[in-house]
Amino acid sequence: MSEYSKSFFSINSWKQRLVFWIGAILIGILISTMTLLSEWASAFYRTVSLTYPWFNFVVAPFGLGITAWITFRFFPGSQGSGIPQVKTALELPHTQEERSKLVSFRIAIGKTFLPIMGLLSGASVGFGGPAVHVGASLMASLGKAFKFPIHYMEKGLLLAGSAAGFAAMFSAPLGGIMFAIEEMGRTLEERISTLVLTAIIFSGVTAYSILNHTIYFTDNTLSLPWGKSWLAIPLCGIAGGFLGAIFSKIIVLGQSYLKRFNHPVFATAFVCGCCIALLGYFSNGESFGTGYQLAKDILLDEVTVDPLFPLYKMLATIATFFSGIPSGIFVPSIATGASFGANLASWFPIAPAPVMIL
Repeated sequence: MSEYSKSFFSINSWKQRLVFWIGAILIGILISTMTLLSEWASAFYRTVSLTYPWFNFVVAPFGLGITAWITFRFFPGSQGSGIPQVKTALELPHTQEERSKLVSFRIAIGKTFLPIMGLLSGASVGFGGPAVHVGASLMASLGKAFKFPIHYMEKGLLLAGSAAGFAAMFSAPLGGIMFAIEEMGRTLEERISTLVLTAIIFSGVTAYSILNHTIYFTDNTLSLPWGKSWLAIPLCGIAGGFLGAIFSKIIVLGQSYLKRFNHPVFATAFVCGCCIALLGYFSNGESFGTGYQLAKDILLDEVTVDPLFPLYKMLATIATFFSGIPSGIFVPSIATGASFGANLASWFPIAPAPVMIL
């Protein structure tokens, strides 16, 4: 029997495969649960806030303050999007104790349910980063429980978990595979690489089976007529890039500023909650929640939003990020960009509006 056959049929190899595959299925289930809960929480908060406008000015500050306090008190390491923590765990050598501060089962639990608390407080929460962090944390926990070799722990399990989380959240197994290939390069041996790729597929298929959709936003087909319509490409690219640069700069500068001071967690989140409530008041509740459904409606040109909505949504997302609760920025940023594209289509009608929105 060849060396490859011995390796393939060995009990230890099958134990490793089962851990990767079962972990991937669990990630798919967990991310699907996050998605369903986020849709319910966004709709629930928006309905209640529109029925009782005063509700926002009580629940948003106190809810966000309590969520931030729970985050830092019981789930340290789960704050923010989670992608920086995963990248640090992937790129730098760590002991098991140091790595557990970045990715652990405790962090996976906090990262799953605390963003839902944020949504129930009116926050502008994204789930892309948290999904990656949940996946990496859950897979690392399984590796630790089953005493995987250190070279698996250093990259294979973390990469499989993060890419599986990405694939499950966006119903994009191919996107998860590309993410894994980009991160892996040539640093993993072939056997581990195969396990990583199969784990991504298992996770994506699990999420599809539960959520029953293969396209995260819409399958609407658009075309760009030949001629001056093509000017929409540089216009949207430059204007959108400028808006994105401002957003990123505020996030980076604000984060570095907050790190320099030992600021009170509850008070900071309370102030951020007040800002979110005020923005929700001016936007008629549109700035609350993930922005997922609104982004879909804008992409399909089924809704007209306030021209100031991109500003409201961007500021609400920034306030949510600065509050310290677990939250990503990807989907809220898409809602911001889609509404900004709708504005550009109104101001510069050089191409079909759906094209400029996209």
